[in-house]
Amino acid sequence: MKKYKDIVGDGGSNVVAQVGEQQARLGRRLDAVRFVVAVVSGKGGVGKSTVTANLAAAWASTGWRVGVLDADLNGPSMAKMLGVRGRALAVAGDAVDPPRSAIGVKVMSMDLLLSSDAEPLTWHAPTQQEAHTWRGTMEAQALREFLADTAWGELDALVLDLPPGTDRLTTVASLVPVLAGTVIVTIPSEVSQLVVRKSITVAQQAKTPVLGLIENMAGLFPGPDAAKLAAEAGIPFLGDVPFDRGLSLASDRGDPFVVTEPATPAARAFSAIATKIRDGLERRPRC
Repeated sequence: MKKYKDIVGDGGSNVVAQVGEQQARLGRRLDAVRFVVAVVSGKGGVGKSTVTANLAAAWASTGWRVGVLDADLNGPSMAKMLGVRGRALAVAGDAVDPPRSAIGVKVMSMDLLLSSDAEPLTWHAPTQQEAHTWRGTMEAQALREFLADTAWGELDALVLDLPPGTDRLTTVASLVPVLAGTVIVTIPSEVSQLVVRKSITVAQQAKTPVLGLIENMAGLFPGPDAAKLAAEAGIPFLGDVPFDRGLSLASDRGDPFVVTEPATPAARAFSAIATKIRDGLERRPRC
């Protein structure tokens, strides 16, 4: 039996070439996408996926061609929130044709590949420590496949809904050739802002443009000023979204609130924020 020290190069597996070819295919796939935007927080429970779904729907309602990649592999929610859960995936040529929401948003999510609601995505290894070591690598590979093997077509925006964790943005930034920027989500909570500050620092260290900070669930409870946090961090404050119980109900139905209840304060806030981000992206020359 060979030991690792006996193996020269990749041992004949050709893994390096395979990953390189896949990364090149990813680049070609994203050539037809004008802007790739990551929605992040670092903190769970802030409604980041709700923000993602409503920003995507707001852009689609104004005529933009939009896709959403649910980058949360073990807690996917985009398929449910955008009303495509349970749809069968079809292969078109060398890629998967993603299902479209009622308003035309293309969606790819691990949820569309799992056979059971209770089936978690697990990383098998002889020990838990080894599984933890491999998890980051396997997550990166899965996201690379989603990006490279989905027929996104021509899009104005591809929105990436990242899972909690301040390290996730670094992984995505290493995969996406040109990331137009990140949208960071917080709530009126000192705990949330503590973690979000770290996410802002990570984004700046990764040299990905920070498009701005959104405060979700505004008014639900008293808390620190998100606009002050944005000013201290030197990033734009995009606005706050008032707390509305209807947002959760709309997400459960798969109906983006910004489309079904456009006259509500929360929906108007989402529309205004979406317009602000879109106008900023349109003014920026693509690198």
